[in-house]
Amino acid sequence: DGFWLFYVCEHAHPLNRQLHFIGSSLGLVCLALLCYTGNLLFFPLGLVIGYGFAWVGHFFVEQNKPASFRYPLWSFRADWKMWALMLTGRMRHEIERAVRTA
Repeated sequence: DGFWLFYVCEHAHPLNRQLHFIGSSLGLVCLALLCYTGNLLFFPLGLVIGYGFAWVGHFFVEQNKPASFRYPLWSFRADWKMWALMLTGRMRHEIERAVRTA
């Protein structure tokens, strides 16, 4: 829970979170295309697209370094948790909780 709250604070700007959501969703599309076509080029393409959107959000919107540079596995897990919470409309609660505990 400690890393999650740190992660949420690193994604305070809504545009950064939206860029993450778009990049992760496009990464899922690439994964589906990989499974459907068997073309292995969709795997690196998905990574480039997913991380590309996220890094734009960090460097240009949030103006911080992506947590994935220091905590790649924890960040990957938190990315998908945030994606799921955004998909279900529950991310706002996590933002408010992180602000209260910060």
